[in-house]
Amino acid sequence: MTDMNRIKSALWLPLFDELADPRVVARLAAAAEEAGWDGCFVWDQLCWRAPVRQVADPWITLSAIATATERLRLGPMVTPPPRRRPAKLARESATLDRLSEGRLTLGVGVGSDRFAGELSRTGEELDDRVRGRMLDESLTILAAAWSGEPVRHHGEHYTVDDLAFLPRPVQRPGVPVWAAGFPGNARPIRRAARLDGFFPANLEHPDQLAEVVGTLTGLRDGQMDSFDVAIALPPGADPGPFAKAGATWCLREFDPGVRLATVRAVVLDGPAGR
Repeated sequence: MTDMNRIKSALWLPLFDELADPRVVARLAAAAEEAGWDGCFVWDQLCWRAPVRQVADPWITLSAIATATERLRLGPMVTPPPRRRPAKLARESATLDRLSEGRLTLGVGVGSDRFAGELSRTGEELDDRVRGRMLDESLTILAAAWSGEPVRHHGEHYTVDDLAFLPRPVQRPGVPVWAAGFPGNARPIRRAARLDGFFPANLEHPDQLAEVVGTLTGLRDGQMDSFDVAIALPPGADPGPFAKAGATWCLREFDPGVRLATVRAVVLDGPAGR
């Protein structure tokens, strides 16, 4: 089996302007499934810079995708739990995993105020280190919630007092979680090593990825068979060198405010190597 046969292909859609209608995105996802794509992931943003004006909710859009498809893996890539309540996220993720019959992947990160000021404009925590602790605490709560057992958590930022989250997700022991982060930042890589996958941001060269994969392999004591490494590349870019460096997923990225016709053309062309 070649590296290109091992790597899976997905769309990574910013839910802005012409993609801010969940019905439109659901139809795109259905067409992608028919064209041989493996996944459809969406941005999770409250707002974006001008000229973007319209923004859709990722969870409602993902629900539309789930009902319009049968095979595609789907999820937010990435959602920032520090600006979400973990108990609500536990309910949303379990329900969406059941709606999709076990196809949800949860991409998580600390979030950023840099691109649209969405944290400062909504009164959220601005300190990156604090949001990192909030993220880790949220992940602890999510893992406990997906077990179906009562959650008894009294932490620095969150309290969940003797609450069971039923029904459980379809996937066991829970929804796969991919952590996002920059390749040179050790903390997100260590976080990802405890989870199910890593989504490195701003990769410039396959050698960067090979170094990250080497670090993750060491942190996981060589247990990488069930671990995913997802990269983002523009349509038309060759994922082959990144597949050889250890990538298992290639997410095709689009600029904010991309035209629907542009995305549709990429969808209908099908994934690279198919």
